[in-house]
Amino acid sequence: MERSRMFEFVRRHTKVMMILMFLMIIPAFVLVGVDGFQNINAGGEAVATVGNQSIKQAEWDAAHKVEVDRLRAQMPNLDAKLLDSPEARYVTLERLVRERVLAEAVQDSGLGTSDARLARELQQDPTIASLRKPDGTLDIERYRQLAANQGLTTDGFEANVRSQLSQRQVEAGMLGTAFSPAALSEVSLNAFYEQREAQVTRFSPKDYAGKVSPTDAEIESFYKDNLALFQAPESASIEYVVLDLTTVRNAISLNEADVKTYYEQNVGRLSGKEERRASHILITAPKDMSADERKKARERADALLAQVRKAPDSFAELARKNSQDPGSAPNGGDLEFFARGAMVKPFEDAAFALNKGDISDVVESDFGFHIIRLTDVKAPKQRSFEELRPMIEIDLKTQQAQRKFAEAAEAFTNGVYEESDSLKGVAERLKLEVKTVENLQRKPNAGVTGVLANAKFLAAVFSADSLEKKRNTEAIEVGVNQLAAARITQYTAASTRPLADVQANVKERLIAKQAAEMAVKDGVEKLAAWKTTAPDTLPAAVMVSRGSAATVPGPVLEAVLKADTSTLPAWVGVDLGAQGYMVVRVNKVLPRTPAVAATAEQERKQYAQWVASAENKAYYKMLSQRFKVAIKVPRPTPGAVDQAIAAE
Repeated sequence: MERSRMFEFVRRHTKVMMILMFLMIIPAFVLVGVDGFQNINAGGEAVATVGNQSIKQAEWDAAHKVEVDRLRAQMPNLDAKLLDSPEARYVTLERLVRERVLAEAVQDSGLGTSDARLARELQQDPTIASLRKPDGTLDIERYRQLAANQGLTTDGFEANVRSQLSQRQVEAGMLGTAFSPAALSEVSLNAFYEQREAQVTRFSPKDYAGKVSPTDAEIESFYKDNLALFQAPESASIEYVVLDLTTVRNAISLNEADVKTYYEQNVGRLSGKEERRASHILITAPKDMSADERKKARERADALLAQVRKAPDSFAELARKNSQDPGSAPNGGDLEFFARGAMVKPFEDAAFALNKGDISDVVESDFGFHIIRLTDVKAPKQRSFEELRPMIEIDLKTQQAQRKFAEAAEAFTNGVYEESDSLKGVAERLKLEVKTVENLQRKPNAGVTGVLANAKFLAAVFSADSLEKKRNTEAIEVGVNQLAAARITQYTAASTRPLADVQANVKERLIAKQAAEMAVKDGVEKLAAWKTTAPDTLPAAVMVSRGSAATVPGPVLEAVLKADTSTLPAWVGVDLGAQGYMVVRVNKVLPRTPAVAATAEQERKQYAQWVASAENKAYYKMLSQRFKVAIKVPRPTPGAVDQAIAAE
């Protein structure tokens, strides 16, 4: 309400406010100048530098938001915590730095992208292709919207694509020249897929659990030392509302006259596509054909057209004898029924301009010269207004909802802020459902999706302002065209469960810990003893290699392959922590099993890709040094995602 009164005061005293602002701003310009104001909004501190250029915090934040929005649109069920994690943000920063380095390399090498190359790239882009109208022309408004979604004008969008194409040339020079001789790849692959015959003995904690009998004192001590394992997490009961495109659409009432007008204007399109059946005689003339040969092909087509004109009923026979289209010639040139978009454009335009029974002039396409006869027209049955009404209403409501969503989003945002102690007001105005949920936690339970699993939403619910004052959260963007807000109705703080309540769990964990320790201890002792005198009861030997199905855990595989086999047998011990211990006796080193021809070729290609990737990384590292790259933000440590979640 205070915010509303403030806006009302400004509205009534506009002139006074303008004078005050004038008196405040002019001295500020005198003191700091225009450049000072530009620096205020320069984007914050530099998070990375490439030569003399800086990447500011604001640029990093904006780039990450674009990346998050793109991934959410592609994969709506993707865990939001992964997108907002320190690791994900750091990847975005590294990408920005890489783009800046490659841009410097483009300028340094004098590379560029021609208008023709840019046009080809845009024409081949599937996203842009989806913006084309039925007549093949580009829908300019949707194209502008595509650029605007990335915060760009169409010129800026095209400049970005041009820059990306130029940057690809820098890497293409390295990736395209990577050299991997067959002999070298064979040596490397043979070493990588080398086999080792091994006998593996596992010391599993479950085999020692029966030998463990912790005392009450040990249980109590373990409980006190690990209180964090026995916490009852904080939880909250909340009310929340969600505004999305579907909600806005469902609230729209259509005018009957608009529905009928839409039907009249679009009945043809909504009823289905018209199909046509045609026959043709083709004289091939590919683009690389010489001018003289092309001229002869055209003359032959003209001669055939003259024959067809004299005797239209001979079209099928002439097609069988003269058409160079092997697919249709045996059928008298018949192409069956086809709709728009199925044929090359010159052919399609000519076929859809004919009346049934008409014969075209000679039509030139990328395939050569065609003579077309339209043999049938299959017009779609016009569907009635009542048949199409449900589809029309969905179309119209969706169109209107897309236009009204911004207005509804502003009302939603203002509503949850201005009436901060209740969600009922905004729910009634926008016809939203106030939903409730109990036992909501900072970390969503397994299987929970949607709003209640959104990291930003949960962070807002459990923020200090929400917890202490029980106010509405701000409007949170939880998806594309989707906002949510919530308020806590009851809160339970985190607490340590009493030992009496969790004693069984404590004992189970302590037994598992002590059993794992016994397994490791026994494994280490057996390894030392067996190196001197190996038992006769070792398990049967298995083949271990990177190329076969996993017979041992990954850490054991790596340990076996790294073992010193200059003297056999070789012994290896691997501590698997909570999974126990493994002792491995390596008996033989064998060459890899020869691959079949197709697999061997695939492996060589894979190796060539590895070499190219390694050389490209080395080249980029050299460029980074040349252009003096410095990332000022520390790289997140492993497990930062879990740490961030726990900190919330």
